[in-house]
Amino acid sequence: MIEVKFGERLKELRLDKGLKQKDIARDLHVSTPTVTRWEGGVQEPDFLTLITLAKYFNVSTDYLLGIEE
Repeated sequence: MIEVKFGERLKELRLDKGLKQKDIARDLHVSTPTVTRWEGGVQEPDFLTLITLAKYFNVSTDYLLGIEE
């Protein structure tokens, strides 16, 4: 089993949708540096933001966390 980090999965989803970090930041009302830290694995979102991200990308939280494919 290949472990996928949250940040890698988030970046993959963002790029697949043709979005920039600033687009996600604007839509989720966070700063662009926050999105950068998430994607870089420096910081992870709180659980409410994780749920919001899952809804935003229409995926499960387990998918975002790399628990399921």
